[in-house]
Amino acid sequence: MFTGLVTAVGEVTRAERPGAQGIEQARFEIASPYDPDSIAIGASVSHAGCCLTIVSKERTNTGMRHIVECSPETLSLTTLGRWREGVRVNLERAMRVGDELGGHIVAGHVDGMGELRARGVEGDYLRLAFAAPRALMPYLAPKGSIAIDGVSLTVNTVDAETFSVMIIPHTAAEPTLGALTPGEPVNLEADLIARYVARMLAFKAE
Repeated sequence: MFTGLVTAVGEVTRAERPGAQGIEQARFEIASPYDPDSIAIGASVSHAGCCLTIVSKERTNTGMRHIVECSPETLSLTTLGRWREGVRVNLERAMRVGDELGGHIVAGHVDGMGELRARGVEGDYLRLAFAAPRALMPYLAPKGSIAIDGVSLTVNTVDAETFSVMIIPHTAAEPTLGALTPGEPVNLEADLIARYVARMLAFKAE
């Protein structure tokens, strides 16, 4: 489980696709400022909102390089299918029991991809408007929570097909959201509690 508070921004340094040199699943090498002694092989780390397992790691002069593997399904349902060398990636280590829950409960299970439709500046803040898959829209509500590329954000407005969020200067500067341009895809994860509430109401209505 995660909180949606990005603790580092990594960079894809190598991307290997299924079928290349006998590879059965995609492998990505990520460089980050993390201390390799603090992350065990097999640990779960959120990559752009997608929970992935560290399968190998090594120390570098600036932190560590680690490798993760992805199934074809993950590539097709998330932005990871578009990863290339040089892509910047929001990272978050798994939450420990007793940690401060500064964002909201994030499972690292991407529900679908959205698309940035518009961006604008309002004072010191950045307003981003996203289109979301229709199946995800019932879980979105003003003042509710959503994870976008692994970042916990508060939903500002919602209509039939889109929703918007307001980004504070710190969030715009540190994670990757501030660099998004209209048309770019993002990983979306709906609030876990909203999903369970919706399922309970649907079950009662059956």
